[in-house]
Formats: sequence, C-alpha cells, structure tokens
Amino acid sequence: MSSTDIGDLLGTGKEAEVYEHGALVLKLYRVTASKSAAFREAAVLALIEPFGLPAPKVSDVRQHGDRWGLVMTRACGQPFADAMISQPALIPKYLDEMVRLHRQIHRQSGHALPGLKARLASNIRHAPSLNTAHRERLLRGLDTLPNGNVLCHGDFHPWNILGSPGQAMVVDWLDACAGNPSADVCRTYVLIRHAEPEIAACYVETYARAGGLALGDIFAWLPFVAAARLAEGVSKEEDELIRMADAGWSDI
Repeated sequence: MSSTDIGDLLGTGKEAEVYEHGALVLKLYRVTASKSAAFREAAVLALIEPFGLPAPKVSDVRQHGDRWGLVMTRACGQPFADAMISQPALIPKYLDEMVRLHRQIHRQSGHALPGLKARLASNIRHAPSLNTAHRERLLRGLDTLPNGNVLCHGDFHPWNILGSPGQAMVVDWLDACAGNPSADVCRTYVLIRHAEPEIAACYVETYARAGGLALGDIFAWLPFVAAARLAEGVSKEEDELIRMADAGWSDI
C-alpha cells in the first residue's frame, strides 16, 4: 500500500494514528507495535460485530511500510472528552451516555477473549516500580476477587468514545477481554483520574447507581488495576498509581 492510498490524519494516540481512507479509515499502529496487535484488534472487532454494539466494523488488515493497520468504518464526531471539558454543564448528560454504552458492552459474553484477571496479573508481574513483596501481596489479593465472563472493553474512557449522546461509537478495542464488569469500571476510573479526577469519581458513582453496584465492589479492584497500569509506561502517573496500588479505596 503506497502513501497515496491514505488521506488526511484524523486522530493520533499513544498506540496508533487514524487516517482517512476513502469512506473508511485506516488505523495505523506505530512502528513499535507488533504485527499481532493489528490482527488481534481485527479479531476482537469481528468477534463482537454480531452483538450490534456501536463499534467500528473491520474490513481488512494491511501493511503500510513497516507498520500494520486496520481498515474499518469511520467514527464521526469528536471525543466525548472534548465536550465534557469545554462545556462542564454537559458532563452529567455525557456520563449517563457513557454508562449506557458501558453497560451495553457488559451485557455481552466475553467468551473466547483473554481473561481480565490474567492480564492484570501479567502486568503486575511486569510493573517495574513494584518491589517483590508488594507484587506478591497484590497477586495474592487479586486471586481472591470474583471472576467474570462478560465482555469488558479494557480501555473505556471519554477519549475513546466519538460522537454525541445517542449517536456515539466506541473505538480502540485492542484491550477487550472477558471479566468482571466492576473491574472494567475501575479501569475507566484509573484512566480518567489523572486528567479529570472529579469526572472519574462521578463516572463510578453514575455507573454504580445505574447498575445497582456497591462502590466498594468497584473500588475493591483499584490496587490491582492501578498496579497493572504501571506496566504501561505512564511515567507522569507513576507516583499516583503507586499510591493507589498501596491504598484502600476509601483513602483515595
């Protein structure tokens, strides 16, 4: 595929860039990403397509120079985060829509996807900032938490939801897995907290209220989700993540 096959840059993130590709888009993983990442996300999107979720539909996996990418349907509109930050009065409306979308995802089976707890355990083992004693304590605690087998997005936050309430699409499905929905909600909290702590807290409260969950059941996952994120190389969040990995939820 030549450089003339892709159009304007539409968006950029830590793992990939998204370009126009006719009526579709090309999500092009960065050169540091493995070939398997593109095929893995394509497999996830194909797996969830029968569920009718507001997610892109993949049509091809392609190589572009030394990078790999997905050709898929285009998500129109701006990230929810843009509206929430620029127009704070709209935050409750957008949080309600996020919860609706998240619960729609959690109503589906995660069969055939990697296990969420296994992924957390692997990341905790590879988190460079944890000492051996802390790592082992976290792994023992993680083992006591309830399993689950629902579809979890794994990277659900308002920068990965494009459009407007009622007309939104959830993107970036590479980290989808099977697990407990409370863990997936806690992951959302951790992902939002560094940039927008008040929105993060309100999101958990809104989801818990809509889903009939206790806040404690969601935040029981916090030390493990925070510790696992340390393996993602987010240096600006490191001190905060270590504190969360070493604290009870009521201390946050």
